[in-house]
Amino acid sequence: MEIIDLTPQHYHTYFHCLEEWSDDIKEAGDHKSQWFFKQKDKGLRVKLAVVDGNVCGMIQYLPVEHSTIQGDNLYFITCIWVHGHKQGIGNYQGKGIGKALLQAAEKDVRSMGKAGIASWGLSMPFWMKASWYKKQGYKKVDKDGIAVLLWKPFTEGAIAPQWIKLKKQPQKQDGKVTVTAFINGWCPAQNMVFERAKRASGEFGEWVEFQSIDTSDRKTFAEWGLSDALFIDGKSVRTGPPPSYEKLKKKIGKRVKKIAH
Repeated sequence: MEIIDLTPQHYHTYFHCLEEWSDDIKEAGDHKSQWFFKQKDKGLRVKLAVVDGNVCGMIQYLPVEHSTIQGDNLYFITCIWVHGHKQGIGNYQGKGIGKALLQAAEKDVRSMGKAGIASWGLSMPFWMKASWYKKQGYKKVDKDGIAVLLWKPFTEGAIAPQWIKLKKQPQKQDGKVTVTAFINGWCPAQNMVFERAKRASGEFGEWVEFQSIDTSDRKTFAEWGLSDALFIDGKSVRTGPPPSYEKLKKKIGKRVKKIAH
């Protein structure tokens, strides 16, 4: 196994989260590439794991001041992913690749003189498990629902980070169905939700008002306290795992029927 820095040679693989074979990922548009080029000059770092010529793992982390958490002199991991599907290059999970990627990122952040590194995990046994980070020496410092904020300080006196919590949310408008989609760009799965919601909204013409809010801009994110989210008439829609286009169209259609009759 080799851990390398991302280069243009592997942009396509990285932008598709190592899943170029997936038709679903193709629905995510080019939001991740746009996010990457916005953030790469602000300190974004990406490392890849390569085994037998296959890019099978990735980690991306950026300065806390450009992230979705509050902290000082830290880096924040937005995603660590090891390819785990039978399709494509096959399942590479359970081989220590994630741990190697994390250790490489920690070493990199230490070399920059930062006070520590933070990440998020889920309290449920799904993707980005908080329990896995705890095994790597990370400590829980904050929680928002099932999302857990964890960190590993490198220096004495380092200040623990915090979640930036929800500050406001979209409101329903009279006479139309309002679909509001928040998009940060870092995650193709969430980008997929955005694109599906936008396409489904377009099926109903003037009955639906589609609102797009780009939270890759830190000021916009801080205004709302939301990174990636979807609301229909002010009501939050669960976006993980990503709902299908058909399911979103059905949800929007039900709201349209209520105001059209």
